[in-house]
Amino acid sequence: MGGFFGVSSRRNCVLDVFFGTDYHSHLGTRRGGMAAYDTEIGLQREIHNIENAPFRTKFERILDEMTGNAAIGCISDSDPQPLLIRSNLGVYAICTIGVINNADQLISQYLSFSGGHFDAMTGGRINTNELIAAMIDQKSSFEEGIRFAQKVIDGTANILILKEDGHLIAARDRVGRLPVILGKDEEGHCVTFESFAAMKLGYEVIRELGPGEIVDISPEEVTVLQAPGTEKKICAFLWSYYGYPTSTYEGRNVECMRCRNGEIMAAHDREKGIAQDIDYVCGVPDSGTPHAIGYANESDIPFARPFIKYTPTWPRSFMPATQRERNMVAKMKQIPVHDLIRDKKLLFVDDSIVRGTQLRETVDFLYENGAKEVHIRSACPPILFGCKHLNFSRSTGDMDLLARKVILELEGEEGEKHLDEYSDGETERGKRLRQTICERLHFTSLEYQSLDGIFESIGLPPCEVCTYCWNGKE
Repeated sequence: MGGFFGVSSRRNCVLDVFFGTDYHSHLGTRRGGMAAYDTEIGLQREIHNIENAPFRTKFERILDEMTGNAAIGCISDSDPQPLLIRSNLGVYAICTIGVINNADQLISQYLSFSGGHFDAMTGGRINTNELIAAMIDQKSSFEEGIRFAQKVIDGTANILILKEDGHLIAARDRVGRLPVILGKDEEGHCVTFESFAAMKLGYEVIRELGPGEIVDISPEEVTVLQAPGTEKKICAFLWSYYGYPTSTYEGRNVECMRCRNGEIMAAHDREKGIAQDIDYVCGVPDSGTPHAIGYANESDIPFARPFIKYTPTWPRSFMPATQRERNMVAKMKQIPVHDLIRDKKLLFVDDSIVRGTQLRETVDFLYENGAKEVHIRSACPPILFGCKHLNFSRSTGDMDLLARKVILELEGEEGEKHLDEYSDGETERGKRLRQTICERLHFTSLEYQSLDGIFESIGLPPCEVCTYCWNGKE
């Protein structure tokens, strides 16, 4: 994933962009970068690896090294960015969020007629930002170029550009899978992925860009270069998992959605008469916690934290290089509260179940510390497809997903014809999927949130929400 933050102002805004970008650190773990424009110095750029240290520590001297009344910053889970580009459109900085599925095709097409070249990375791969810039630069204006790039890209591309005149250009992807939010203060405007980042820095949120909308941002005004389209498919996992709890997208707050989601799951369990004799409702930290609070409030079962994550020295379980080390770190971070585990019947809510590896280790850890029962609730339906639009579950092939792997083992290729039934816990196939996962991962019971429950908890029409990873539908 990734996130960006930018400002065009009448004052030096590098400090704002530093903090605004840092507030996106939960969205990426590989690269952080900033660029600024000053009338005397011109464009400046700095990029750091943030795999083993947070953005803030790598850029703590940025105020001594960078200045400008316009700046952009980004957190990236993929390529180094922002890049500085010199082209027929001038010199500019660019950063992007998303994924390009047809990158090789676009590169070949471009090289076949341009006579140009790309700066290749290890393995010959091309930086996504450089490829998008090459698409934009084929046209005579940023507006026309971005429109062209969005048209030819198979995938998702939110784009933020810093120009030499101190203006920013922001574009939301064609169907709005990810947010782009505008803010304003007395000195200028900001653009951000996370709404709270703008608000904490004193900007009033004006509005969100619509799908495919392109705007020019200056200290004085926001000018629409391309009006938004009518089709919207915003990613539901913004609310379920990777959005920050204090953020709001499309007018729906993340924390509130997660609490409603838990309430809906609790009401379903009560209606079915399952998992009612529970001592504590708990959340798999961190994003499972608000789902669990909602469940506890609706069920009148106490909320508790039977184990606490120790994060001062291990803030990220994925920092080590190998999966074995990552699993070990994840285990070492879990510190039990024995009085809340021993001889207790526990119900844990997790934001989702992808591979299930760490969840099984968590459940085994609870049994090792004396738990009597461990029931699991997933705050979303079974994940049946690796995401092809964003980076969520993207590195996971369909058959590496827990639900798909179990379906294949249960019914072979025939199961592929009945994925809808397996997703539905009311069908015989759906019940068999859940029972098999319970046996394999040592759960006492397992239930998933339904698609209808997701739509209800978000509060958007189903046609406006992307659910590809659950049902494979565009």
